[in-house]
Amino acid sequence: MRQRALVIIPTYNERDALPETLARARAAAPEVDVLVVDDASPDGTGQWVQDRATQDPGVHVLHRPGKAGLGRAYVAGFEWALARGYDLVVEMDADGSHHPEDLPRLLGALESGADLAIGSRWVPGGRTANWPWYRELLSRSANAYANVMIGLGVRDATAGFRVFRSEMLRRLPLAEITSQGYCFQVDMTRRVREAGGAIVEIPITFTERVEGVSKMSRAIVFEALWRTTAWGAERRTRQWRQFVRTGAQALRRRN
Repeated sequence: MRQRALVIIPTYNERDALPETLARARAAAPEVDVLVVDDASPDGTGQWVQDRATQDPGVHVLHRPGKAGLGRAYVAGFEWALARGYDLVVEMDADGSHHPEDLPRLLGALESGADLAIGSRWVPGGRTANWPWYRELLSRSANAYANVMIGLGVRDATAGFRVFRSEMLRRLPLAEITSQGYCFQVDMTRRVREAGGAIVEIPITFTERVEGVSKMSRAIVFEALWRTTAWGAERRTRQWRQFVRTGAQALRRRN
C-alpha cells in the first residue's frame, strides 16, 4: 500500500518565491500533497495559496492569525497531517533553498525503516551554493556545538529539509515544543533520538535564497545557543545520576 506523504511549507511574506517552489514540488513528486502554513502574510501569500488550492486538490493552506514563528508553524502542520492520516511528513522551505527535486530521495530514505531522514549539507556529497562564508561557519559551529552538548550523532541537526515518519511524530509531545528557528530542528532531532528513533542523513545541495529576505536574526542564534546549552546540562545531569546509581549498585553487590 502506497504511503501518503505531505510536504509542509511555512510562509510569511513568500509571495515572490512560493509559486516556483510549489510548482517544482508538484512536478517532482505529484503524488505528494502540499500544505502551506501561512502566518497572515501581509504580502498576500496566503490568499495566493488559497486561490491555487481551488485549482489543485493536492495543495492545501492553513491560515494562522499572525506571525508566531517557524516552530509553531511546523507543529501546527504536523497536527494537521496527523489528523488526516498522512504516513510521511516533510519539512521544506518556501524560498527555493531546498530543491524539491530531492523529495523522492528523501522520501525513499524512509523505506529502510528510518524514522527521520535529514537532507544534509555536511555529509559526503552534500554542499551549499551561494552561501556567504559566515553563514557556513555559523552552521558548522552550531552543529558541532549541538553534538558536543547533546550527542545527537548527526552532522546537520540544524537542517530544515527533512522527512518524519508519522508514527514517530505521534510519540513526541508536540504541544510542549516551543523552540523556534533552526533551534527547532535541533530540538526535533534531539527528541527523535531520545525516543529511540533511527535517523539517516541524505546529501543535498542547499542554495541560498534568491527571492525575499532571510528570517535569520541574532535572537534566533541566541535562542539556539541557550537552549542547546540547557539541553546539554540536562543530559550531563542524567548521565551523572546514572553513574552514581550504577556505582551504588555495584558497591552493594560487593558488600
